[in-house]
This record gives sequence, structure tokens and C-alpha cells, in this order.
Amino acid sequence: MTFRTLRRAGVLAACLTTLGAASLVTAGPAQAAVSCSGTVTFSKTVPSSNPVGELVIYYNSSNGGTNSACFYHRGATYGNSALTGVQIARCTQRSGEGRPCDFAAISAPDEGTYAYHAGPVGVTGTANYCVSAKGWIAWGGRVHSVDSLTQGC
Repeated sequence: MTFRTLRRAGVLAACLTTLGAASLVTAGPAQAAVSCSGTVTFSKTVPSSNPVGELVIYYNSSNGGTNSACFYHRGATYGNSALTGVQIARCTQRSGEGRPCDFAAISAPDEGTYAYHAGPVGVTGTANYCVSAKGWIAWGGRVHSVDSLTQGC
């Protein structure tokens, strides 16, 4: 091997080491894989007559309690692309369903142009805590949204 080849290998190794260390420092916390399945703890359509969407919150006992949410297209929107979104949060409250949530942890929203549903999104560590989710769909010139308020307390 020539000196030039060894030098390139050394520079490459140093770069990879630096990148590896940087990724350890900047990596966020691990997220549990979530799906729209489990025990349904909340479900509401919007609007109540001729619904175009439905927010559903699920619970399963893995990871200290995991709640997930999906917002499904219903009625005329089913199979049709529309801006759709969903987000879920773990609240600080441990009781009192149907109240505003004081957020302890919030999922990233899942928002995009979908034909069937947005989500799943999820939060872990929800055993003995309330959760709150919001789902929305842009349809017919307006945004239809559902806010669950605190649930599953």
C-alpha cells in the first residue's frame, strides 16, 4: 500500500468515527412501533350526520401502556385522496375524562394526502395516564376535526 492509500483510509476512518459519535449524540429516544390495533378506547365520527372521518384511539399494554390513533376516511371520502392528519398525546392527568389535556408527551403528527387513513401515531408509558388525540380531514371546502379531549384515564 502506498502512503496516499493509507492516508485516505485514515481520513475515511476518522470521518466515520466522527459521524458515528455525532449520531449517538443527536439520536432521539427510541420509538415503539405502533399500529392501529388493540382495544378501542375512543371512537367518534365527524360530522355526526353523513360522516367523512372517524378518530379511533387504541390501547395495548406493551411498553408500560401504548396508545395509538388513526383517523379513517368514512362515507364520501373513503378511497378519495384528501389532506388528512392525526396526532396523539400522553397527558399529565390520571383521571377526568373529557377534559383538556395537559401534554406530557406528544407524537409527531401524521399528515398527508391519503385515501383511507392517517396514522398510526402513538405514545408509550400511558398506563394510568389519560391520553388525548386529534384527527382532521379537509373535505368539501372545510376542515372537519375531532378532538377526543382526555380519554382512557
